Amino acid sequence: MTIHEDRAGLSVAGELIALIEREVLPGLGLDAAAFWSGAATIFERFAPENRALLDRRDALQDRIDDWHRARRGQPYDVAASEAFLREIGYLVQEPQPFTITTEGVDAEIARMAGPQLVVPVLNARFLLNAANARWGSLYDALYGTDALGDLPAGGGYDVERGARVVARAKAFLDEAAPLATGSHADVAGWSVVDGALSPALRYAGQFVGFRGEASAPSSILLTHNGLHIELVIDRSHPVGRGDAAGLADVVLESALSTIVDLEDSVAAVDAADKAEAYRNWLGLMRGDLSATFMKGGETLTRALEPDRQWTAPDGGAVTLKGRSLLFVRNVGHLMTTPAIRLADGSEAPEGIMDAIVTSLIALYDIKGQKSRNGGGFGNSATGSVYIVKPKMHGPDEAAFTDRLFDAVEDLLALPRHAIKVGVMDEERRTSANLAACIHAVKDRIVFINTGFLDRTGDEIHTAMQAEPVVRKADIKSSAWIAAYEARNVAIGLKCGLSGRAQIGKGMWAAPDRMADMLEQKIGHPKTGANTAWTPSPTAATLHALHYHAVDVFAVQKTVADQPTPGLEALLTPPLANGVNWSDEEVAAELDNNAQGILGYVVRWIDQGVGCSKVPDIHDIGLMEDRATLRISSQHIANWLLHGVCTADQVDAAFRRMAAKVDSQNAGDSLYRPMAPNPDASLAYQAARALVFEGVEQPNGYTEPLLHAYRLKAKAA
Repeated sequence: MTIHEDRAGLSVAGELIALIEREVLPGLGLDAAAFWSGAATIFERFAPENRALLDRRDALQDRIDDWHRARRGQPYDVAASEAFLREIGYLVQEPQPFTITTEGVDAEIARMAGPQLVVPVLNARFLLNAANARWGSLYDALYGTDALGDLPAGGGYDVERGARVVARAKAFLDEAAPLATGSHADVAGWSVVDGALSPALRYAGQFVGFRGEASAPSSILLTHNGLHIELVIDRSHPVGRGDAAGLADVVLESALSTIVDLEDSVAAVDAADKAEAYRNWLGLMRGDLSATFMKGGETLTRALEPDRQWTAPDGGAVTLKGRSLLFVRNVGHLMTTPAIRLADGSEAPEGIMDAIVTSLIALYDIKGQKSRNGGGFGNSATGSVYIVKPKMHGPDEAAFTDRLFDAVEDLLALPRHAIKVGVMDEERRTSANLAACIHAVKDRIVFINTGFLDRTGDEIHTAMQAEPVVRKADIKSSAWIAAYEARNVAIGLKCGLSGRAQIGKGMWAAPDRMADMLEQKIGHPKTGANTAWTPSPTAATLHALHYHAVDVFAVQKTVADQPTPGLEALLTPPLANGVNWSDEEVAAELDNNAQGILGYVVRWIDQGVGCSKVPDIHDIGLMEDRATLRISSQHIANWLLHGVCTADQVDAAFRRMAAKVDSQNAGDSLYRPMAPNPDASLAYQAARALVFEGVEQPNGYTEPLLHAYRLKAKAA
């Protein structure tokens, strides 16, 4: 049982006290009493406002529900909807044209374009993999995935496949760093003569460094579209030995930034979970995080990569970071946490606690106070703390976050706006008022990113009382989604984010389908987005190819001159408009949704896994998190409400899919089967509750029910 102790009128869990007072504050030279007193003041000031904002969400949704109920049976009228939303204050007045004023932003965010990773904070090994994914082997990424159109056969090195990899990589070099004459495939050797690369590049300025002897370098560093390419030369290497130029690998600057996630991808429900999450963030900020694990029968230890160095053409030094720039994603405004109880006995808002503690820990980076073994592992070169804030609804909530960050800066004696904010544009009220949301944080904003999955869940819930929505797969082709994605980029550019902040796009959810990703995800930089999410370091390396193929900042200049799409399409929900589906179509839709819900929830509840590769109904591994769960559970809840399906049909689908999910997890020794006794499975009960109580859940969020059932599972 967790023991709570009084700290400045707050009742704080022992696990959190131990972390902060024994591991965090001493290394910063900060006084515990002063810290807790300041934290208590922040909670006293902001917790009531946090509650009021949540009440406002509920009140607006109630008004919208009533409006839809009153108009059932009538064609959807987008003009009437917009007028109504303005009347109730859901839509606000657009701000006058403005430009954000954020200063002190690291180059990886403001002036570079490249992939971004999102990684669960509770897994130290994954954290280190992501942080170290700043550089990735193109050879490995091409060889080990289906990027070439097929998978390696296994059973040792495939020479023919290796030759295809080398040919593909050299074709990339011909595009990104062409020679003055000839092809990279024809190079017989490299040298540096009088500061120039030989054979010569078409654009000599692309050569920025080398390692080893100038007459026979072991590494050559090139640059293109702001990203770096390293040619690794080693004639003793199994690959380099058979290459005329001795080229053993092509290493790409890949994941420029990584979001360390305390939100959608983790299952952190109590003080012990939160303390472990904060401890891993502390290890990253101090530079001493490590992970020991078994692989291939061997014990391995992983730690943060050091910076990388080369000799410049003029003989000077070139140093580049060896790691991604790290953001930390706090939770949104909704959830409370038992780790801290307020003076009235209520749980503290978890987002406020995250803001205080993650910023406190980031002082290790800002002040350069690393552990004894962590020298040279700095994160921000500008003294900034980068916090991603998800699931905000409209400009009032963005303004609340701005004031909260002001207060945290004052508590920690940080300069104003040292804490930067990334705004997830993933709720309907935010995307409909995006310019006003950006304006509310215009002095500290460093990114906007579309969150198609959560945004879809919110779209379904907002229109819950209107009529049935279309089948889940058909939502992806709805007009509102295209308007949403286009408005995000256009509004961001008109607010001056180019050169100061990131404009991002969402996740590629199929980590095993890299050929498809290479074909499709180039669409993200082509829209003018200077980052997009990838599910793994390997995917980041492959996605980096897109940023060499597309000059994103040139695209942004073109997009900035185009008109911003209006609200009409954005405010048109994906309603079925009287479509009737066959019994077979309804059953197929229910099975698809129920399988996805169960496959994700069973790991969340029973094992505390917040994000993982979950086989879908066709046994294709997809990255699932709470956002995908929100869509599936809200979709069935919508169909239940409007009589498209019955409760018996839903339960039958859950029973069928429980057996399928059990079979898909048969090889997991920690897995607890659901189908033999569904009533005894907390995971199965949680999955049902997400659907049958889905209409009542605040904005359709899954967190309240997931947390409740996970706490039951931990107690059991």
